[in-house]
Amino acid sequence: MKPTATLELDRGLAVIRLAQGEPGPGLAAQLDSICAEVNYNTEIRAAVITGSGPVFCNDVASAGRAQPGFSLSTPVASLNCPVIAAVNGDAVGIGLELALACDIRIAADTANFSLPGIRHGLTPSDGATQRLPRLVGRARAIEMMLTGEVVKADEALRMGLVSRVVPARDVLNVALEMGREMAGKASWALRFCKEAVYKGLDRTLAQGLELEGDLYFLLHTTEDRTEGVKSFKEKRKPDFKGK
Repeated sequence: MKPTATLELDRGLAVIRLAQGEPGPGLAAQLDSICAEVNYNTEIRAAVITGSGPVFCNDVASAGRAQPGFSLSTPVASLNCPVIAAVNGDAVGIGLELALACDIRIAADTANFSLPGIRHGLTPSDGATQRLPRLVGRARAIEMMLTGEVVKADEALRMGLVSRVVPARDVLNVALEMGREMAGKASWALRFCKEAVYKGLDRTLAQGLELEGDLYFLLHTTEDRTEGVKSFKEKRKPDFKGK
């Protein structure tokens, strides 16, 4: 079977590329395998996921998913390291659902975003009904989902759907630059920061603060934290080992 998702390793950065073509169980299985490999590899500290051609990830035919039941978002959302979506083109339906599973979205200025399922008797799925409201607010999210409207990149930036909008030719390079910068950080610090934010959202403020404190304390037991303090005192760049 021709790969529809590939993994490249650039020192501490994982680069996941999606090929053009209709997403389905095959792509879901490949993403599941790739993401498991990324989580297993302790040298990987950040990941970038991007598409090819004019789209980030193709949507299934407008009549609906030919093969329901698969998930592209679950493997990506399960990654322990930060995940940056380099949204090189349109993110529609499944494509937007996948982008929402990433931690940071950098969009091409030509990109469009929508969840058009309502037009065909479908509801958004694969986490979109939960992740989009948490990202842009309930009112704006439900408007997108109930109308199936197309949101252009500049509006996506204003509403908080994406973090940056850059020229299409630059989107991958900007994401890679950010990913490489993160890959130079301590992996446990990156992981605990991500865990505190996402788990804290589902707790009360008091519970979230307690989680933050626990993770902060746990971080001080790592070798990388010791290296961070030592390198600061010695006025040099830290050499983090992921331990």
